Amino acid sequence: MFGSGPDSRHPGWPVRLGPVKVAAGEVGLRPVRLRDGATWSRLRLRDEDYLRVWEPDGEGTWAERFTPMAWPVLCSGLRATARRGQALPFAVTLDGRFAGQLTLGNVVRGSLRSAWVGYWVESQAAGGGVATAAVALAVDHAFGPVGLHRVEATVRPENAASLRVLAKLGFRDEGLLQRYLEVDGEWRDHRLLAVTRDEIGGGMISRLIRSGHAHHL
Repeated sequence: MFGSGPDSRHPGWPVRLGPVKVAAGEVGLRPVRLRDGATWSRLRLRDEDYLRVWEPDGEGTWAERFTPMAWPVLCSGLRATARRGQALPFAVTLDGRFAGQLTLGNVVRGSLRSAWVGYWVESQAAGGGVATAAVALAVDHAFGPVGLHRVEATVRPENAASLRVLAKLGFRDEGLLQRYLEVDGEWRDHRLLAVTRDEIGGGMISRLIRSGHAHHL
């Protein structure tokens, strides 16, 4: 069901979103959970070469950061930020199985009402519309029950696939952030992209459906 779930912790959380049908299968979002750990670790370790060049560096080696034993602390931290109303951390599901993550982070209320969106999807689902549908579900939710006005994303200029995802959904390029994040051992430039609630009309999922890239289930 679209947008089902209580709002006892903060508006729009916890919640399950979708599913939406795309070329790769049925895409949905649900809260991350502790039992995702084994699959999360397997996909992250398998896709190191695919993911490492786009993601911020962290302490330790890739294998150390993404061992199954690292997940409980990470998952608990994500869910704690959700309880404080500071983030909405989701698992991306493809045909019901864990296939990546998406987070609406740094949720700010007041006169700004904004968040950033960050995501990754396993390599075997690349190119099938999974990331596009996941971001569309999240942003529609952010501009609906969550009550935000602006969502932004930062992407390395070389990451053509991610830039295409965001452009397809109506994100605007707002400029270059020089030496913004340490990625793969170097300080890397990133493009800043953003979209506001009044720019998406009937919503991002509706846009994908009209374009033939997705349909409701």
